[in-house]
Amino acid sequence: MPVEYKKQGNVAIITMNRPEARNAINGEMASTMEAAIDQMESDPEVWVGILTAVGKAFCAGADLKEISAGNGAALSTKKGGFAGIARRERTKPLIAAITGSALAGGTEIALSCDMIICADNTNFGLPEVKRSLVAGAGGLFRLPRAIGRAVALEAILTGDPLPSQRAYELGMVNKVVPRAELEAATLEMARKIAATLAS
Repeated sequence: MPVEYKKQGNVAIITMNRPEARNAINGEMASTMEAAIDQMESDPEVWVGILTAVGKAFCAGADLKEISAGNGAALSTKKGGFAGIARRERTKPLIAAITGSALAGGTEIALSCDMIICADNTNFGLPEVKRSLVAGAGGLFRLPRAIGRAVALEAILTGDPLPSQRAYELGMVNKVVPRAELEAATLEMARKIAATLAS
């Protein structure tokens, strides 16, 4: 499955698993992402979720091969929009756990989550302008909200990457940790939130 789902106590872990394509979003990933979020939302024993990915990249955004083949519409779902998540309404907090690049739609997926914890090797960015494309999955309005208008416009109009530490300093990221500590740090945060919700 390109998107996998498992539970640890009151925490749901949703994992993008298409590392051979840098977790680029195709139709199957979008539909299975929507199904995973449906599962998280409908399970009364789940109080918080984590979104993460297998491989060296969190997500490279839209699968351009799918778009070139005329399948671009399949990259969005009716309920969730791009990747089955960008416009999705949720009732439970979702933490993005990110290592490697989260570019284009990958940044937009991260911004659609409620919190971000990332490894120190992470880069964010909306490089669509360099390819004469538009970041159409929420990045154009979510990034200014996350880091401020001036810096966001610079990132949007130049397409230059935003390193993890800079994203943290600007308030987009909650925590930056060594890559080896990412899973533990994210689980710790999720369990802390779940414990608070239980009290």
